[in-house]
Amino acid sequence: MRILSLVLLIAGTSVAAPFVPADPKEVLERLPEAPGSSLSRELRQMRRELERDPQNLGLATRVARRYIERARAEADPRYLGYAQAALAPWWELGSPASVLVLRATIRQSLHDFAGALADLSAALEIEPRNPQAWLTRATIQQVRGEYAEALRSCRPLERLAGELVATACWAGAASMNGQAEEGYERLRESLARQRDAAPAVRQWVLTSLAEMAERQGRSALAEAHFKAAFALGEPDAYLKGAFADFLLDAGRHAEVIALLRKEIRADGLLLRLTLAEQALQHSGGSGHADALKARFSASRIRGERQHRREEARFALHVLKQPHEALRLAQENWAVHRERWDARVYLEAAIAAANAGAARPVLDWLRENRVQDAKLASLAQEAAR
Repeated sequence: MRILSLVLLIAGTSVAAPFVPADPKEVLERLPEAPGSSLSRELRQMRRELERDPQNLGLATRVARRYIERARAEADPRYLGYAQAALAPWWELGSPASVLVLRATIRQSLHDFAGALADLSAALEIEPRNPQAWLTRATIQQVRGEYAEALRSCRPLERLAGELVATACWAGAASMNGQAEEGYERLRESLARQRDAAPAVRQWVLTSLAEMAERQGRSALAEAHFKAAFALGEPDAYLKGAFADFLLDAGRHAEVIALLRKEIRADGLLLRLTLAEQALQHSGGSGHADALKARFSASRIRGERQHRREEARFALHVLKQPHEALRLAQENWAVHRERWDARVYLEAAIAAANAGAARPVLDWLRENRVQDAKLASLAQEAAR
């Protein structure tokens, strides 16, 4: 699930706890910047200004937002460390609402959902009309599978953020909570009325519509929405990953390779590329599989838990280790309950011939009245 900011869009990026050097001037690594990129030039200029005036709260929050935007676009969590560094003077203080919301965004990326929600509650005590705080809270609640709470958090957006954002927030939760068709139709109609919406917002909404249509088994409609989202501008990592999953399910592996052949920095995109290469017995598949294996191993050594869904999928479909995949999927399910979390869990339970292990997901699907063609098929198989 994506978090839409009224200023920027953020994918569910995972990030390790940042290393803080003793010397603030120590250079740890220089991240690549696209030559001539307007965003890169803007960031360099803003960074220089912030170095001259590190206590400038307005500038610091703008820098942090831009780094979070870059982290979202490239699925590179290291930029989130830069965002945190920009906010360092206020990070441990009784922060202003703007910093609390940004801190919540970074904590959400660490899967510290409780900490993120606490920050958002504090921000809303200060600024109850802060639309970003309400929207981020609703999204985290959806990630946790707390749809009733998410719907309540979406409600203030009707007066604070406009029709399209409010409807998208509502539809995201409602479509996973027994109102799949109504959620899709209301969001589609809202988008049709809001023709002057910003391209980033339209891209977000179109991606959501594509996913809703896909869950209903309406593949042609889903693909049309995906392509319309791509046509609006440079796709971010979330959109690329969602469309790659759609193509993988359709057996269109060559298209996945064409889409992701250069996307080897982000683990989630590299995983999808590897799955496509494996299906076609592509020469690069083994090397990419080895790279992912090393990355997941390093993540475990660091004590990170943010990549369990991807690692479970890797163990199941690449390494052919269903019991290990099931263990990882169960760990992931304890904190993260979205559609793909449920899917990987069920697939692993079926492959491990352990129908009993699937019970938590089957109960969740029933209790939330989830309407999803693929999950329904897997649930039926797991319940046999």
